[in-house]
Amino acid sequence: MELQRIMSETNSGSAAEVAAPHRYTAATAADIEARWQDFWDAEGTYAAPNPGGDLAGDPAVVARPKKFIMDMFPYPSGAGLHVGHPLGYIATDVYARHQRMTGHNVLHTLGFDAFGLPAEQYAVQTGTHPRVSTEANIQNMKAQLRRLGLGHDKRRSFATIDPDYYKWTQWIFVQIFNSWYDETAKKARPIADLVAQFESGERATPGGTSQAEGSGGGRPWGELSAAERDAVLGEYRLAYASESPVNWCPGLGTVLANEEVTADGRSERGNFPVFKAKLRQWNMRITAYADRLLDDLEELDWPEAIKLQQRNWIGRSEGARVDFPLGDEKITVFTTRPDTLFGATYMVLAPEHPLVEKFVPEAWPEGTHDAWTGGHATPAEAVAAYRKQAASKSDVERQAEAKEKTGVFTGEYALNPVSGEKVPVFIADYVLMGYGTGAIMAVPAHDSRDFEFARAFELPMRCVVEPTDGRGTDPSAWDDAFVSYDAKIINSADGSVSLDGLGVVEAKAKITEWLADRGIGEGTVNFRLRDWLFSRQRYWGEPFPIVYDEDGAAHSLPESMLPLELPEVDDYTPRTFDPDDADSEPETPLSRNEEWVNVTLDLGDGPKKYRRETNTMPNWAGSCWYELRYLDPHNEQQLVDPEIERYWMGPRDGQPHGGVDLYVGGAEHAVLHLLYARFWSKMLFDLGHISSPEPFHKLFNQGMIQAYVYRDGRGFPVPATEVEERDGKFFFEGEPVKRELGKMGKSLKNAVTPDEICEEYGADTLRLYEMAMGPLDVSRPWDTRAVVGQYRLLQRLWRNVVDEATGETTVADTEPDEATLRALHKAIDGVGQDMAAMRFNTAIAKITELNNHLTKAGGAVPRSVAERLVLLIAPLAPHIAEELWRKLGHTDSVVHRDFPVADPAYVVDETVTCVVQIKGKVKARLEVSPSISDEELEKLALADPAVVAALGGAGIRKVIARAPKLVNIVTA
Repeated sequence: MELQRIMSETNSGSAAEVAAPHRYTAATAADIEARWQDFWDAEGTYAAPNPGGDLAGDPAVVARPKKFIMDMFPYPSGAGLHVGHPLGYIATDVYARHQRMTGHNVLHTLGFDAFGLPAEQYAVQTGTHPRVSTEANIQNMKAQLRRLGLGHDKRRSFATIDPDYYKWTQWIFVQIFNSWYDETAKKARPIADLVAQFESGERATPGGTSQAEGSGGGRPWGELSAAERDAVLGEYRLAYASESPVNWCPGLGTVLANEEVTADGRSERGNFPVFKAKLRQWNMRITAYADRLLDDLEELDWPEAIKLQQRNWIGRSEGARVDFPLGDEKITVFTTRPDTLFGATYMVLAPEHPLVEKFVPEAWPEGTHDAWTGGHATPAEAVAAYRKQAASKSDVERQAEAKEKTGVFTGEYALNPVSGEKVPVFIADYVLMGYGTGAIMAVPAHDSRDFEFARAFELPMRCVVEPTDGRGTDPSAWDDAFVSYDAKIINSADGSVSLDGLGVVEAKAKITEWLADRGIGEGTVNFRLRDWLFSRQRYWGEPFPIVYDEDGAAHSLPESMLPLELPEVDDYTPRTFDPDDADSEPETPLSRNEEWVNVTLDLGDGPKKYRRETNTMPNWAGSCWYELRYLDPHNEQQLVDPEIERYWMGPRDGQPHGGVDLYVGGAEHAVLHLLYARFWSKMLFDLGHISSPEPFHKLFNQGMIQAYVYRDGRGFPVPATEVEERDGKFFFEGEPVKRELGKMGKSLKNAVTPDEICEEYGADTLRLYEMAMGPLDVSRPWDTRAVVGQYRLLQRLWRNVVDEATGETTVADTEPDEATLRALHKAIDGVGQDMAAMRFNTAIAKITELNNHLTKAGGAVPRSVAERLVLLIAPLAPHIAEELWRKLGHTDSVVHRDFPVADPAYVVDETVTCVVQIKGKVKARLEVSPSISDEELEKLALADPAVVAALGGAGIRKVIARAPKLVNIVTA
């Protein structure tokens, strides 16, 4: 309704169309845009040639500087696009077009990230196979994107659900599975190299010693069974299956990565409760790459905020590992403050810590404090009840600073390794299994969380860092812990070591050396980063190329058996449970297809029976490497041709780690996708498959297009298009509603589709409007009423070239006057700089200024000016640019024409206004040459009649000339 009203006002009715049959209207735009989109497809206008392979092309184009430009993978939703979605796609298209016109070989294409939960949920609801609904969504999205005139190389497009694509996703998984991280070489190596070390004795099997160390008690590799060898290698593989704590969501029937769980312990999708459970799952050993993931950030051209989020997520900290004896076991802790060991008066384990089940005694020790038992008769009861309670909380909830500290005593005591003192061992949910070792030494006098716990459970506190704020050294009189890295150590000595009187740095070094000498600790680095949970109990995902033999050992499928395609199933639903049933366990859809699960295969040693892995990969898998497939999309023999990969992504000046030249997408992927993709690139680089250890050199985060949401008295959204405004208030069906600025989306009933805008104005208008709304990295509100401004710009541009009555061109073969030359070349200079820096809003403003100058000048526009104006706007509004270029007599496309170059003589202003001040007050303004010297400017200023009159014969103490814009005269 609103669009129709605006258009009727703009077009002023059919009478105007009759009077100007060749006017630029929505119908004209639709015809032009459809024709040129067909032309581009037929001619392969956006095909980027490779240096070799089946996409090889003109060697002269390949010889140009390359530019690889990417958008983050879109997911083909059934709801289609709204106008907020194409913001980044239009921006990269404008940038790519400008780069082509400035002499680059540009690779710009778009694929589809099509595995995942939404399609599977739709299949569950409707019985439609996920592939059917997903492919229909892809076709709809392709049609919407095509209408926008995006210049993608369509030969390179694909979807992650294509078997030809996920064959290589599975192949990469096999490479990861068959690799280990060599800490000495600081790189991934084939697992066969590790096996060779075990076989030769160069490396000891667990519990044994190497040849270099002499004989030991460990069994030689040759004496281990196949199952035992498999277990040993599992401790090294970069992809491994293990029993580990996971986020189990009964309501979804699947486990979730930490990043998929909200702060209040619920699933990001569906808002179901999430519990901690122990399950056998696939993991990626991303932690092996923590240092490199951290260090290599420095060379990437990324927003600092994104780098900071990755640094925080990786969370590097230096400290020491310390062993606390407990009977025949030991509790290993990581601490950044080993200098406070003498102040450790109790220990805390995460509820999931594996040692908890090993040493909980049958009865409470004599004298156990009532506050420690949680009201339970035995330690086993107390621990079991508390672990169940902790399982219902998210990691964020468990670490919340403000919450009350809870926990229970395990019934056991460990020994402080420096003092020999017995310290009680608790479990508490404020300690996480996912950080450090899942155990802490509690120094309550010098850690706020330990202080609160000690107060709640009446535990002793010992001051070992001398307070500098006058509070004294008795923690029982304190309101909170004393934390300092710049104080003296006290109360920290026994017969073999003393830290008293040392500063923190010196004390840390001394105690770490003391621990290492006795074999009960060592200096080490710890990371917050945890291994990547890589299993999902879903149907619609990549099958794992893994089978298990009769002994349970895992084997990877050879490349000849890839892709392992998803089988047909009748029921896509993973078994779900009551959302609050924490004791439930997953059952995957694939496990119900017995014929597919149980197979006989020959993996090189004769036919044998195997069982397939029935989990599938997470939806992140396909987007970890898709930039590589864009390079060589039809290669059936290898992941990517090395020559092609080096050409598009290899290291070069200014890009020491290589990677995509420009990657544009939302900041919401700051950790997950970007960290995972970086990990896969480094692993593939280590194994020699690619030359670029980083996937994305330059990252740009576009802002969000927001829209007004209107809510009724119940708080529910109402259709934005049906809301009326009266005197600054808003009404829906006569009832008042509240307006707020938020996201755009179908559920909020405020979505505007690009199809609507294209229908009413044309795609070029939509492109211009989205780029003109403001800086690309800033969120901005959508305003349909403002779209018409860019539509009118195109209409004025059209009129400057085309006679609306006859359709003939009106340009003149005359030379432009000097004013027009200056306007033209200033625009060329400014637009070129803005395009290169992705300042598209200011580029449009400069084009508008030039176009307005030509309109106001009247008469026919000089051909040389009209042609360069068309080329200036071509990256932003390619359809109308192509049409006008053809009307101006050219037979080639604007896409590969050179972008105009400014003449410096016309860019510099002819004159500059110079301000003359006396005692800080402006007394005159002079029009001077931009190249005037300070001396010349001073003479002109002192000779100016207004300045002479203002001085009135007063003496001049000093003249400060700052050519060409300022003269300041100081009188005596």
